[in-house]
Amino acid sequence: MRYLVFDIESISKSGTLVRGRIDLDDQELTLLALYDSADATYKSYTREELPALWPILESTDLFIGYNSDSFDIPLLNRYYPGDLTRIRSLDLMAEVYAVLGRRLRLQSLAEATLGKGKSADGLLAQEWWAAGEIEKVRAYCIQDVRITKELFDHALEKGSLRYKDLREKREVKLDTSGWLREALNGAPSLTHALPL
Repeated sequence: MRYLVFDIESISKSGTLVRGRIDLDDQELTLLALYDSADATYKSYTREELPALWPILESTDLFIGYNSDSFDIPLLNRYYPGDLTRIRSLDLMAEVYAVLGRRLRLQSLAEATLGKGKSADGLLAQEWWAAGEIEKVRAYCIQDVRITKELFDHALEKGSLRYKDLREKREVKLDTSGWLREALNGAPSLTHALPL
């Protein structure tokens, strides 16, 4: 089975830097990074390089991301000539939300589960992109993919993730039993819908 762990960076169509809740309709994809299980490599693609990504997407069995069903897949789908929602997806944020009833930041899970955090944030990535510092955006996005993959691997192995709740670390138990098996069987999407 081939799966892709991925993340997208974007910027406002108006060029305005945005922190917090982002209006998807106002966003343009700047860069996509992914881990490809077929060859265990990390790759990245700017918007102009996306056509080279299409054959990879079309041969995958499962997309894995963080807030990917609400943000990354709908944004990428605007550039893709087909329909990416036909490919199974696993949104780790939605999986955690289904158990806890609240959204957690990737940073919170990474620090508590992996003992490391993100190298920057989306606002800084937007600033770098606007300043033409593409390699900084590329490195940041790939690092987010590494963290997401490590969280996915940890959840599969341990059946849980940890998160920071104020100063305390807590555990969220996840049922991962079907994550990979259902992707092989072509079952409907694994993830739970997040309320807007």
